[in-house]
Amino acid sequence: MPELGYALSCEEHGPLRLVRNAARAEDAGFSFALISDHFHPWTDRQGETPFVWAVIGAIANATERLRLGTGVTCPTIRIHPAIVAHASATAAMMLEGRFFLGVGSGENLNEHVLADRWPPARDRLDMLEEAVEVIRELWTGKLVSHRGRHYRVVNARLYTTPEEPPEVYVAAGGEAAADVAGRIGDGLILASPSEEAARKFAESGGEGKPRYGQCHVCWARSEDDAKRTALEWFPNIALPGELSQELPQPAHFEQAAQLLSEDDMAGIVACGPDPERHVEMIRRFEDAGCDHVYLHQIGPDQDGFFDFYEREVLPRFR
Repeated sequence: MPELGYALSCEEHGPLRLVRNAARAEDAGFSFALISDHFHPWTDRQGETPFVWAVIGAIANATERLRLGTGVTCPTIRIHPAIVAHASATAAMMLEGRFFLGVGSGENLNEHVLADRWPPARDRLDMLEEAVEVIRELWTGKLVSHRGRHYRVVNARLYTTPEEPPEVYVAAGGEAAADVAGRIGDGLILASPSEEAARKFAESGGEGKPRYGQCHVCWARSEDDAKRTALEWFPNIALPGELSQELPQPAHFEQAAQLLSEDDMAGIVACGPDPERHVEMIRRFEDAGCDHVYLHQIGPDQDGFFDFYEREVLPRFR
């Protein structure tokens, strides 16, 4: 039976609301949360993207038990891995053993903002692998000089580091990324219930390591209201193929979303007030091998979601 967590969506909520939602998730009985790390929202309608590391510091002070990770940080282009090592080491200190670093190969949406080249997928995975190496080296607290294919670090030392380094969980959408995740990660993060990615992760060294899946839901008083909300607020998750990695601007996602319908959203989002539909969607991730599933409530009504899950869903997974 999977452990249930909560998704803190930086694209939909401002910093103070995210801190409040994290505390509410802890009170409701969720044991962990992942917080997104974006420079842009997917669409203008979502309308937010606070700086995740500042928000994490506030959440550390507002919670006592909630484990928290980034879901996910791209440590390769927009932010140098040495800076990610610095930020994440401080976050781990503030959360006192409750922090883990989720990493991925990123999206053009966020990584193009400094006019850097957006590399092909295979190059992005190579960069991610080297970036994680740099981060782990710096977490030792030793003096580090690194001259690699993608990154250089000269005489750098982190003086504020936790006694135990955080775990690193790697996001994967396909088998190539899952292979990297199995080799370099302490766990796997899936955005959809992919048995193929989970299998490749295990074959590449991930056997026995935790597997996290992000499950999209939209609680509302009716299924029709939920489907409308899901399409209005988070249509990007229904776009096919590599569009989510390649489109560079929120306006492009909005244009692509015009091709989608409410029924497209209902196929991948647990919409409405029926707990059986929510349980069914969670079970899809469990069947794909996930032992941790974190719920992303789409739209502004987080309180209704918390009340519903506290009453109707969480007790089934305890």
